[in-house]
Amino acid sequence: MRARAARFVTSAADPAQFPPATLPEIAFAGRSNVGKSSLINALTGVASLARTSRTPGRTRLLNWFWVTTPRGTPVHFVDLPGYGYADVPLAVRDAWRPLIEAFLAQRSELRAVVLLFDIRRGAGDEEIDFAAWLAARGIPLVTVVTKADKVAKNKRKPLAAAIKRDLGLAREPILVSTQEGEGLDEVWRALQAVEDR
Repeated sequence: MRARAARFVTSAADPAQFPPATLPEIAFAGRSNVGKSSLINALTGVASLARTSRTPGRTRLLNWFWVTTPRGTPVHFVDLPGYGYADVPLAVRDAWRPLIEAFLAQRSELRAVVLLFDIRRGAGDEEIDFAAWLAARGIPLVTVVTKADKVAKNKRKPLAAAIKRDLGLAREPILVSTQEGEGLDEVWRALQAVEDR
């Protein structure tokens, strides 16, 4: 399963620059270097749509992408700045949180947040707090565990189960490997389910 088409729309460094909310929006959030850009590229089938980098913190803006889903409906994917250990000035990192919170609070068309976890790191305090923040505001959450190919297959489900436990989720996160193509169809099914709500 793959998007029918995708293209970059715009970036924003300030809420005043946010584009009009004209389409359903799916936001992607997670630590720096967790694989948000790689997941967006894999879901859309456009290898260079979202910029990927080995340098944590490269995504410093909110980036909108126009995407035609596998069933033909248009949506916006929104790539949020990564948080955590990004090697950027403290003042820049401090500015990201209110920017992200402004986006999440203001967007009338926001359908869900895809929260990503690196399988090798699990759920830290920042992810747990962020998931609780979303739940308190009634924002639907799709949890994805990335880089599944980095651990042995027999360890993948137990690690995903630990994240489920730590966040108090009703179901286990979706295991994804963009290298192996694992889990991408399941992510699309989850996104289509929240779009239909």
